[in-house]
Amino acid sequence: MNTQIIKRLAVISIFALPLPVLAQSSLFQQGAKDYFLLNRLEIKMQRDTALNFSALKPYNRKWWAGALERATDSASGIMFSAVDRYNIQRARLNNREWKGRDSVLPVSKKALFASFYQDPANFVGIDEPDFFLSVNPVLQLQVMRDEATDEMLYTNTRGVVVRSQVSGKLGMQIFVTENQVKPPLYLRNRIEQFRAVPGAGLYKPFKETGYDYFDARGSVFFNAAKSLDFQFGYDKMFIGNGYRSLFWSDHGNSHLYLNANLRIWKLNYMSRIMELQPQYTRRTLGFDTLHSKKYASVHYLSINVPKWLTLGFFEGIVFGRPNRFEFHYLNPVMFLRVSELQVGSPDNAFIGFDAKANLGKRVQLYGQVMLDEFFTTYIRQKDNWWGNKWALQGGLKYIDVLGIKNMDLQLETTWIRPFTYSHTDTFANYTHYNQPIAHPSGSNIREGIAILTCQPAARWYLQAKGVFWLAGADPIGKNYGNNIFKASDTRSIEERVYYGVPDSRKNLHTSLWAAYEWKENLFLEGTVTYRKMEGMPRNVQVSAGLRWNIHRQEHDY
Repeated sequence: MNTQIIKRLAVISIFALPLPVLAQSSLFQQGAKDYFLLNRLEIKMQRDTALNFSALKPYNRKWWAGALERATDSASGIMFSAVDRYNIQRARLNNREWKGRDSVLPVSKKALFASFYQDPANFVGIDEPDFFLSVNPVLQLQVMRDEATDEMLYTNTRGVVVRSQVSGKLGMQIFVTENQVKPPLYLRNRIEQFRAVPGAGLYKPFKETGYDYFDARGSVFFNAAKSLDFQFGYDKMFIGNGYRSLFWSDHGNSHLYLNANLRIWKLNYMSRIMELQPQYTRRTLGFDTLHSKKYASVHYLSINVPKWLTLGFFEGIVFGRPNRFEFHYLNPVMFLRVSELQVGSPDNAFIGFDAKANLGKRVQLYGQVMLDEFFTTYIRQKDNWWGNKWALQGGLKYIDVLGIKNMDLQLETTWIRPFTYSHTDTFANYTHYNQPIAHPSGSNIREGIAILTCQPAARWYLQAKGVFWLAGADPIGKNYGNNIFKASDTRSIEERVYYGVPDSRKNLHTSLWAAYEWKENLFLEGTVTYRKMEGMPRNVQVSAGLRWNIHRQEHDY
C-alpha cells in the first residue's frame, strides 16, 4: 500500500464525509471490553486523576493509554494478576495511536496476504509517527429462542469501523452498521408501545415481527491545546459511575452535538450542546418529511481532590422553540438556570451531584442525586407534593471478591420519584427519539441491581446479573407520574404522591452470560435470560452468537 496516498485520503475524508457517519477517534464506546479493565484499574490505581474522571463515557482514548502506561510502570508498585497484565497489554494494542514513543507493541506473526492483520487488532492498520489509520469489519450474528413465541429470533448486524488520527491533533472515526433484528416478545411490545427501537432512531418494519435500521454515528475531534479538546458529530453519551445514569444515558439513540472538554489541574469541565428529536406518535417517522427538532445543553464539572475522591456537578436543560434556536444556552459557562430565568423560565432544567470514592484499592463507593424540581417548603409540610421531582442512586464496586482474582461485584440501587423528567410541555420532556434520556424505565421506580463478573482466564468472560424493580403503572386515562411522555399538567394527583401509586408492579430480569474471545475483538458468546413481570407469565430466552468489533447491547428493563 502507498501510505502517503492513504494519508491524504484520510485527511480529505475527515472533511468530506457526512457528519452522521463520523465519530471521535479519541474515545471508545460504552460496553467495549476495555470497561472490564477500566473498572478494576481505577480502584487499584485509586489516585490516578485521569481514571478518576471516567464518569464521562465514551472514555477518552488518550487518557486511557496514559493510564495503561502508568499501570505498566514498575515504579507504580501495584500488584496485578496474570489476567490483568494480559488485559493491559491487549488494551494498549487496541489504543496504539496513543502509545508512548518508546513503546513496543506486538505485531502479527503471519499477516493475511501480507497487507491485512499486520497487528492482531486491525484488519488494516497504518501506524506512523504523524499518522494512524485502522479499518475493521463489524459483525454480529445472534440467534435466540424465546419460550413466549415459536419464532426463531435473531440479530443480523454488518458494518465497518474506521479510526484515523493526524499528528495527534485531528482525528475521526466512522462507525456504520446495517441491522435486521427480530427481538424477544417483551422487547417487541416495548417497541410497539413507545414507537422506538431501543438504541436506534429511524426504523422500518421487517418481516412482520422484525425491525430494520441503520446505526451510523460519530464525530471529528480536534485537540486545540494540551488541556482543551473539541468534538463535533453524532454519537451517544453516558455520565455516571454506575450501571445506570440519572444524568444522561447511552441506551437510546445518538444525537448531533458540539462538545468542548477542558482538563486542567485536578478539574475536568465539559460543555455540550445537542440537537434532539421531540416526542412523536406515529408508528415510524416518515422518510420524506422534515422532522421537528428540540435542543439540550449540559455542563458537567468534576474535581478530584483528594485524589481518592471525585466530586461532580451536573446541570442540563431541554428546550424547544418553533422555528428558532435559543442562543442563551450556547454560553459554555455555568449556570444554565440563570439563562433560563432570563428567557422567562419556560424550559425543563435539571441539576445534579455525584461522588465517587476509591477505598483500600479494593472498593469503590459512588452515587448520584438528580433534582428536577425541589421546593423545601413542601418538603417541610411532608405532604409529598407532586412537584418535588428528584432521583437518587447509590452503588458499590468490590474487586477480587473474597480474594478470588478477577471476580468483581457491583451492587446498585436507584429511586426515581413520580413525574421526574416530565414537563408541562411534552416537547421539552427528558426524551429523545421516544426514548428516555436518563433511566430507561423513566420515572416512579425503585430498582436494585447486582452484577457478578469473572474472568477466570485471559480470553474467558463470565457474568451473572440480577435486576429487580418496582414500577408504577397508570390506569387508562390517568396520570400519576409513571410515564414521562405525559404532560405533567395532565396529572391526576397533587399531594401524597408516593412510589408505585396507584399500582406498584414487581419485575425481575436475571441473566447468565459467557463469552470466549477467539481472536482479538471476536467473541463467541451465549446468554440465558429469565424474566418475570407481575401479571405476566415467566419468560426464558436462550441465545448464542458471534460478535466482532462491536460492544454488547442489553435490554434489562
